[in-house]
Amino acid sequence: MKKIIIADALDKEALDALKAVPGFEVTVKTGMDEAALVATIPGYNAIVVRSATKVTKPVINAATNLEIIVRAGIGLDNVDAAAAKDKGIKVANTPAATTISVAEHAFGLMLGAVRQHGLANDTMKKHKWEKKVLHGTELYRKTLGLVGCGRIGLAVAERALAFGMSVIGYDVIPFTTSLAVQPVTLDELLARADIISLHVPKTPGYILGPAEFEKMKKGVVIVNAARGGVVDEKALLDALNSGKVKAAALDVFAKEPPEDWTLVDHPNVLAAPHIGAQAEEGQKRAGLEVVKILKEKLA
Repeated sequence: MKKIIIADALDKEALDALKAVPGFEVTVKTGMDEAALVATIPGYNAIVVRSATKVTKPVINAATNLEIIVRAGIGLDNVDAAAAKDKGIKVANTPAATTISVAEHAFGLMLGAVRQHGLANDTMKKHKWEKKVLHGTELYRKTLGLVGCGRIGLAVAERALAFGMSVIGYDVIPFTTSLAVQPVTLDELLARADIISLHVPKTPGYILGPAEFEKMKKGVVIVNAARGGVVDEKALLDALNSGKVKAAALDVFAKEPPEDWTLVDHPNVLAAPHIGAQAEEGQKRAGLEVVKILKEKLA
């Protein structure tokens, strides 16, 4: 019998499918911090997480029978993959499952930013009719700069091209696509883009810091539905206050939830609580992919 613990909520259809697999004993226990995980993990052969639960080195060291850690999602920021490797524990994720969910969300944030949807909604809720104050722009014929041209970045490009935008892209890994996306250097992207959308994993240091903001057009729009910490939030706030950045649409933050809400409170910031992958369809695909992975690796 293989014992599996579901540490973050999983799609119901996927959970039911997992429980139906012969030889699997499935336990759902969510909301655990590190201490609770350390106490719980011994004896389990697999753990399934999304983004909330952190599978840290102490958790991995406490595991006695753990064979695999599965992240129902894209990034592995919340899993100490190096510690898992040291103990011979496999780590898997579902990188393609929520591509459409995140791409649509990023594009929605982009639309919301250029048309001031956040401020419009906020003022309407306060019974203010700010028709003469809110002046947006079109996406049509604007240049979108994609920082990161993997699955999600190119899915955003596909939607942008349908809106009549020009798309340029930068990636540390050379990319090829049948879409009309022009590969450029990061410096060229910063200089040319009207809107910059990030689709990169978290790495040491910032992708966009003070030096990068200096190279941008005045009035640029920043969209980040990738990972918190890839943008220097203080530098972004300074750029918003100076007018260098016209608007920012943010789904992710360096600290989640934020401890300092100054950036979120800025009138030209449209903010969401890291919900890019939260569409029902994407979560179902991710959950069913988890079932497939566990059946292949454990059954």
